[in-house]
Amino acid sequence: MSSYQYNQVTPEIIEAIKAAAPGHVLVGDQINEDYSHDEMSIYGKAMPDVLIEATTTEEVAAVMKICNDNKIPVTPSGARTALTGGPVSLLGGVMISTTKMNKILGYDKENFVVTIQPGVLLNDLAEDCLKQGLMYPPDPGEKFATVGGNVSTNAGGMRAVKYGTTRDYVRAMTVVLPTGEIVHEGATVSKTSSGYSLLNLMIGSEGTLGIITEMTLKVIANPKATISMIVPYEKLDDAIATVPKFFLNHLSPQALEFMERDVVDDTEKFLGKNVYPKQMEGTEVGAYVLATFDGNSEDELMDIVEKASEVVLEAGAIDVLVADTPQLMRDAWAVRSALLEAIEANTTLLDECDVVVPVTKIPEFLTYAKSLEKEHGFTIKSFGHAGDGNLHVYTCSNDMEEAEFNKQVEDFMKKVYAKATEEGGLISGEHGIGCGKMEYLKDFVGPVNMRIMKGIKEVFDPNMILNPGKVCYEIQK
Repeated sequence: MSSYQYNQVTPEIIEAIKAAAPGHVLVGDQINEDYSHDEMSIYGKAMPDVLIEATTTEEVAAVMKICNDNKIPVTPSGARTALTGGPVSLLGGVMISTTKMNKILGYDKENFVVTIQPGVLLNDLAEDCLKQGLMYPPDPGEKFATVGGNVSTNAGGMRAVKYGTTRDYVRAMTVVLPTGEIVHEGATVSKTSSGYSLLNLMIGSEGTLGIITEMTLKVIANPKATISMIVPYEKLDDAIATVPKFFLNHLSPQALEFMERDVVDDTEKFLGKNVYPKQMEGTEVGAYVLATFDGNSEDELMDIVEKASEVVLEAGAIDVLVADTPQLMRDAWAVRSALLEAIEANTTLLDECDVVVPVTKIPEFLTYAKSLEKEHGFTIKSFGHAGDGNLHVYTCSNDMEEAEFNKQVEDFMKKVYAKATEEGGLISGEHGIGCGKMEYLKDFVGPVNMRIMKGIKEVFDPNMILNPGKVCYEIQK
């Protein structure tokens, strides 16, 4: 437990902050209630006393120095699409929002990098890259998250199976430390053996070690052609068993997703679309694999699709549907992208885990998770990234009392995280720990690793003011 003491925001401190960030400071009732929670409000709501809508690195640094000198807790905030309570001001204090730092600063096409501010939305960066004939490969499901938030959680997404996660595309960054000092980590190069990798330490640290104010990101040439396949199966086990066969046959999908039938049905109803077949050749469909391939020509892609079709049909697929027009591809991926939105729209109480397990263990893990439904008063829905074993498992209820729901979910989470660990997996593939998953992280990594992580935190943040109560630093109740 923490013995660190924090101070209240006084009128004098507010005046100092206003002088440091003139015209960008909101207090009290000026702050919208949306700033009290993220997308998973079950992890708590808390309003900051002061909100700074920062526009420059220098403003962030000046505010951080004031807060550090006065021991005021600070919470960084982006688009607030997080799912683990990361951007919640648990102790009030000051919140620094980077959403107005939203400029794409420029491309270096010869070195294949782009430099941006942290508040740029993923969707805006992706579209701007395409106009340059480039692609920013990371593709998390929430397209209107900030890229700074993606970097802070090392977001993965659907193209991770081929292109890797956000971490693989961060070349350099400017960071304001909790002390108010400004540092620059990394460089526009692809290799380094230059001391400890502070750049990689910052990536995925969830705003607990510093506030990112500028990033240089790797981009690639945009593939000339893409095509998707919808592959229906009678059983989920058969669908997942196909996944290794893609790679054994030298097929390299850009994205490879699995979806269970009930989640697809709910999402199509939510969207008012009918895209995925429900019955084929007299067989009821129970699950789907959605695969996308990219390449240099349509002819190359058709050869890939032909080979992939042979592989999946031999592995037990009912049939193969090729989304070979832009509209069909958009519709197929629109359903996949809206799975969580549909679950949220149809659910009063919701919690989730995004465990990652070896691909071959997906059926076993999901069967186990589903078997726990009979012990609890909620339903379980799942989907995920078949190609890399990152699974999204949701506990959903519309009729339980919240206290009872939380109690039962805690029991469920302990069991499924233990199962993921047993199968050689990890408790989070891309959503992070925040405040909502800290207890489970402690169980998973053990006291020695928690002590090491807290020690790193203390080096960066000697007064422990930046995003307290998240990841590895437990605040005193």
